[in-house]
Amino acid sequence: MTGTDQVTGTAAVRDRYDVLLLDLDGTVYAGPHAIPGARDALVVDGGPRLYYVTNNASRSPAQVAGHLNELGFPAMESEVVTSSQSAARLLAQRVPAGSPVLVVGTEALAEEVRVAGLHPVRSFDDAPVAVVQGHSPDTGWRILAEATLAIRAGAYWVATNVDTTLPTERGLSLGNGSMVAAVRSATGREPDVAGKPARPLMDDAVRRSAGRRPLVVGDRIDTDIAGANAAGLDSLLVLTGVSTPADLLVAPAAQRPTYLASALAALARAPEELAIAPHPSVTTVLEGTTLTVRTESSAVDEETVLRAALAAAWAAPTVTEVRGVPALRTGA
Repeated sequence: MTGTDQVTGTAAVRDRYDVLLLDLDGTVYAGPHAIPGARDALVVDGGPRLYYVTNNASRSPAQVAGHLNELGFPAMESEVVTSSQSAARLLAQRVPAGSPVLVVGTEALAEEVRVAGLHPVRSFDDAPVAVVQGHSPDTGWRILAEATLAIRAGAYWVATNVDTTLPTERGLSLGNGSMVAAVRSATGREPDVAGKPARPLMDDAVRRSAGRRPLVVGDRIDTDIAGANAAGLDSLLVLTGVSTPADLLVAPAAQRPTYLASALAALARAPEELAIAPHPSVTTVLEGTTLTVRTESSAVDEETVLRAALAAAWAAPTVTEVRGVPALRTGA
C-alpha cells in the first residue's frame, strides 16, 4: 500500500517529498549488515526516489552501490553521492588541471581526484599543491606526516568530512575527523570540508537528484541534520545510529531535525505524528531548570512523549533535567 499509512489512512510523510537523501552508516546499514527493517521501509512502490549520500570516502560509488544491492536495496552508481566526489570538485575549482594532489585515503578517493582532472600523489616530494584527506582504515603516521609537510608548505587542504567517529557493527570506531584533528594540531591550519554538515555534499546531492522536495534522512545531528539545515532542507533523524535522545535535548538550533523516529519504518506515518511538537495528551511543567513530563493517556506511545518533551525543552533552553521521560534522563 502506498500514499497512506496502512493503520491510520492518513498521508505518509514520504509522500510529501520526491526524493530521499539517505545517509548510509547508521541509517541504512551498519558495516556489512542492513539496519533491521530498512529495506521494507525504503523499497515501496510509488515512493520517493532514493539517493544515497555518504560522508564516508573510503569506497567508490560503484562499490557502495554494489554493497547496497547485496543487501537488497535498489541502487545505481549514479544514485550514490560521496564526500570524495564533492572534495574532488572543490579541488578542481581551486587548483589548475593536472596539478599534483596528495591523497590521504583509499584508492577510491585517489580515483575521484583523477576523474576531476588532477594528479594524485602520495609524497611531499612530488610537490603537491593540495591535500585531500578522507577515511581509510590503513591511514598511518607516514602519510599523515606527508600531508603535514605539504600543508605547512602552503598546500590547499580539503577534508572529505570531519566525523570524529564511524558507526560499525562493533560500535563507534575512529572517524576521519579524528585523523583530521591530528593534522590540524600539527599544522595550525583548518581544512575546507566537503561533507556534511558543510554544504558541498548536500548541494551536490540535490543537484544530481534533481529533487524539488528532498528529505534528508540520517542518524547524526551534527552531520546529517546540521547539513540539511545548512542547505535549507527538511530532515528526519532516526535513532538507529549515533545520535541519541539525550543528544537532542542539548542540540543547538542548527542541529534540530524536522522529524524524529526510532527507525525508517516511520516514513509510512503522517508528518504531524513525527514532528517535534507539543501533544494534547502530554503535559510539561517547567520549574527552574527541571522539566517534568506527564502523559494523560495510555494510548500515547513513548516516541510521541519524547517529541513533546523535546519541543518543551527547546522552548526553554535553561532546562538541565527532564523527569518522566527515561530516554531524556539527565540527572543522577
